[in-house]
Amino acid sequence: MEEIVWQRVLDELRSRVGEENLETWFKPLRPAGQKQDHLIIEVPNSFYQDRIQERYGDDLVQSLEATGSGIKSFRFSINPGLIKAKKDSEPVRGKAASRGGGSHPLLNPRYTFENFVVGPSNQFAHAACKAVADGSAHSYNPLFIYGGVGLGKTHLLNAIGNRSYQRNRRIRLICIQAESFMNDLINSIRQEKMASFRKKYRKSCDVLLMDDIEIISGKERTQEQFFYVFNDLYESGRKIVITSDRYPKDMPELEERLRSRLESGIIVDIQAPEFETKLAILKKKAEEERIQIPDDVAIFLANNIKSNVRKLEGSLIHLGAFTSLSGMDITLDLAKEVLKNLLDEDRKTISAEDIIKETASYFNIRPGDLKSHRRYRKFTYPRQIAMYICRNFINLSYPEIGQSFGGKDHATVIHACKKVEHMMQNDPDTMRHFQAIKKTLGLGSD
Repeated sequence: MEEIVWQRVLDELRSRVGEENLETWFKPLRPAGQKQDHLIIEVPNSFYQDRIQERYGDDLVQSLEATGSGIKSFRFSINPGLIKAKKDSEPVRGKAASRGGGSHPLLNPRYTFENFVVGPSNQFAHAACKAVADGSAHSYNPLFIYGGVGLGKTHLLNAIGNRSYQRNRRIRLICIQAESFMNDLINSIRQEKMASFRKKYRKSCDVLLMDDIEIISGKERTQEQFFYVFNDLYESGRKIVITSDRYPKDMPELEERLRSRLESGIIVDIQAPEFETKLAILKKKAEEERIQIPDDVAIFLANNIKSNVRKLEGSLIHLGAFTSLSGMDITLDLAKEVLKNLLDEDRKTISAEDIIKETASYFNIRPGDLKSHRRYRKFTYPRQIAMYICRNFINLSYPEIGQSFGGKDHATVIHACKKVEHMMQNDPDTMRHFQAIKKTLGLGSD
């Protein structure tokens, strides 16, 4: 009975969390019985338990309810034998699977250097990460990787961890999201276990890999503790690799002393992939997932999915799942029909409100600050960039732009557009901000 319910749960979760997350986080689990209206689910270790509870707890509950079985909740039970059992039962898939030897419990074993597609948009970042993982770049500490959502930062972070672990199985490695670090700190303070917290991050760690550092911006206590962690690791020559969706200087609520530390090593960025790299990514993913994709369909996807690599791969998985269930072959017409909603969303019309929202998010301020009449540079500079983007990419008139920004007059908008145009010719930072916001909005990178 539990096996049947669990299979239905997995079918429900596939549409909620995506194929890759389903494969990584839920396929290793097993149902182990039912107690009243709770399903007992075996997990390999506490890391799986915490990660699923934090990220996918609501999805799991909703999927259970959708089965109509009467089961409304779940409980975890740790069974360390699950990872080995899953490994023994899986077919060999490509080079990464054939090496054997097991993977680190905090890392995604599918994220390796071998299956990362390299192109002009990420070549330098890839080379720097390999150098850090191989121990040949001691001056690259810390390594700071920044780029937009879904471009491969997390993949490279895990690849560093996987390569480091292959080289030394006794290495003490922590790969964690900044949000989880913050939650760990909060729980340690509440439970009066700060000594254990300090030991974990400052004494018992050889390599710290932290994803999405921008999350701790503005969190004073978390920044303070991370600063101490950073100093201990750095001064003793241990590796630190950080990812973010923005450059350190573009996080205004980051403490200056911490920003200085993050900028003290090497900073690499990942740009949106160009057409040829997107094609290569599709071919690589299709090979891994054993999806037969014709060239004309791959070209169609590469031309029409512009937002990020994750969405590009997701469109392929979605197409493969549909054809697998229907028994139909992948054709260009079928791809256009099956992915219609996804492609329409990617091509959606950008409004002034979208530009205001994304610009405010990029500069870590509120959309209302861009519409206000406050004249601090913290607000006027982003406001001017947002006005310039409105003028040049959605063809609004100066009065229309002024109205969108809280009733500014057209002379203010004209001044803003001329000023930004001048700054982009003379200030590389302004050009970088402009390009980053454009990419987030899906307006291209040219």
